[in-house]
Amino acid sequence: MARKFYSIFSLKYPPCHGGDLFPTGALSFRQPFAQYTHCPTCGQPCFPEPGFYYGALFISYIGSGFFCLGVGLFLHWVLGWSMLASFAVLIGLVAILFVWWFLASRTAYLHLVFGFKPDILAAARAGKIDVRPPTTIKTT
Repeated sequence: MARKFYSIFSLKYPPCHGGDLFPTGALSFRQPFAQYTHCPTCGQPCFPEPGFYYGALFISYIGSGFFCLGVGLFLHWVLGWSMLASFAVLIGLVAILFVWWFLASRTAYLHLVFGFKPDILAAARAGKIDVRPPTTIKTT
């Protein structure tokens, strides 16, 4: 289970836990929504069907809602900050973490649908899978 969470938070592809899903870093604002067409390690497609990532919208919505509630309540009730200061910090955090949250929700949705396959990881590490270099899709 820890490996799955590590793979989600480091934005790795679920079947092999080795290939990056995105060409840029998690907090990079240079091409923030670019995504590989397939895994660079195992060659599995990152877009299994048209409209696949609509489910990631719900993960993003639920996760960001709970994050905002938790941070806002913590700053206001526990630390005793004013509502204005709490919202200012919350808006700043959301602005900084927006790209990471978008990428992490896509990764989490892929992990919900596809599981880890140790045989694919072993074949990729042994060099038994011929993978062409991935291309990126810039608007997702």
